[in-house]
Amino acid sequence: MAAIWYGAALSPTPGPAAQVPDTVLHMVGYAAVAWLTLRATAGGRWSGVTMRALAMAFLIATAHGASVELEQMFVPTRIAEWRDLWNDMIGAGAGLLAAWGWSTIKG
Repeated sequence: MAAIWYGAALSPTPGPAAQVPDTVLHMVGYAAVAWLTLRATAGGRWSGVTMRALAMAFLIATAHGASVELEQMFVPTRIAEWRDLWNDMIGAGAGLLAAWGWSTIKG
């Protein structure tokens, strides 16, 4: 999460990341953030994946995405967008759905 916050404060530079659509970066990134957050909220056990753990992971990932967009409002070379937060939420939801499915197999 700290790496995302740090990266959001930097000026964008052209390169390989610029070749990947912004939507994909947000969705994949926040799927990973939500998945890892779920591991924490579930106590590191697949059997600990409950609706409460899933909801907490989603709320934490969403709050993080919102804080990054808020941060970007104060960085001259960045633009905060509702669409980015929406894509973060979709990615988090997809990551958690996949994690929930995995937990039913492994848990």
